[in-house]
Amino acid sequence: MRIGVVPGDGTGPEVVAEALKVLDTAAAKFDLTLEYEQFDIGGERYLRTGEVLPDDVAESLANVDAIMFGAVGHPDVAPGVLERGIILRLRRELDQYINLRPVKLYPGVTSPLADKDYRDIDFVVVRENTEGLYVGAGGFAYRGTSHEVATEESINTRFGVERTIRFAFELAAGRRRKHLTFCGKTNVLVHSHDLWMRVFEEVASDYPAVEPAYANVDAVCAWMVQSPERFDVIVTDNMFGDIVTDLGAAIQGGLGIAAGANLNPEGVSMFEPIGGTAPDVAGAGKINPLAAIGAAGMLLTHTGQTEAGASVETAVATVAGSLPSLAAGEMGMSTSEVGDRVRELVAQ
Repeated sequence: MRIGVVPGDGTGPEVVAEALKVLDTAAAKFDLTLEYEQFDIGGERYLRTGEVLPDDVAESLANVDAIMFGAVGHPDVAPGVLERGIILRLRRELDQYINLRPVKLYPGVTSPLADKDYRDIDFVVVRENTEGLYVGAGGFAYRGTSHEVATEESINTRFGVERTIRFAFELAAGRRRKHLTFCGKTNVLVHSHDLWMRVFEEVASDYPAVEPAYANVDAVCAWMVQSPERFDVIVTDNMFGDIVTDLGAAIQGGLGIAAGANLNPEGVSMFEPIGGTAPDVAGAGKINPLAAIGAAGMLLTHTGQTEAGASVETAVATVAGSLPSLAAGEMGMSTSEVGDRVRELVAQ
């Protein structure tokens, strides 16, 4: 398996390095052959050359089997330049139309929800990943004047909505509870979410074993805090998915444990920790690598190496539950020591 590696900026290279070490350990144990190709894209390259994502790099990334991604963002680069030029471009051009975020509290990890434990927080968010408000449709009129108008359009196609909803039903059908919640705002977004609701109800008829439900996004946010145990799989649009997955990270112990995947089920998928670049601790060996290692486990699972992927998740869960804190600088171990502990468990 050929893996494209994009370490990126800030703490990205540190956490990706630990993820690759764990991948190598899993490969040795499960008799896998992994080849890595490193790609230099991110803030430093942009500042050095003015290039965000050269076409030849994008083409090379389209021809690997999977992508291990760190983080992009640089304090000397304007917001949006790298995010739109690298992350959103790759999602669109590689048609990574599913953003998959497991929200799972591991035993021994403390959630800010004091009355909840690991049996209460175990669900998955399926986020549409290439449409909606993130398409970039819209613009300015009279910019810089007192009459300025700024517009942002949410673009939703039946094709994009249906394939996302169908993926979510398939996922829910394979889980124990077989429950799927559409998270929307049908009482306000009367065009786009009317489309989502109609498609959701139509596709539900193809999955009689899955219990469908609907909740407004504001209710979903409240219930994720008050009663997260009500959720099994959540499906939602691009913008709402971006928000509720960060809330999910918070209730599962923080960004240090939150792994995610940008999936093209028929093509090249990209796996990443969902936290940012954390430039304040970059290079200090303080950042938690478990989210990146968890993303590496997802990479294995979604490329068919389910036993290897499960071994990585089990090791991540064990290490996470043994740390005094998942926050950077508060783990009681350095970044590399945490990675080494995961490797030891995977190798057993």
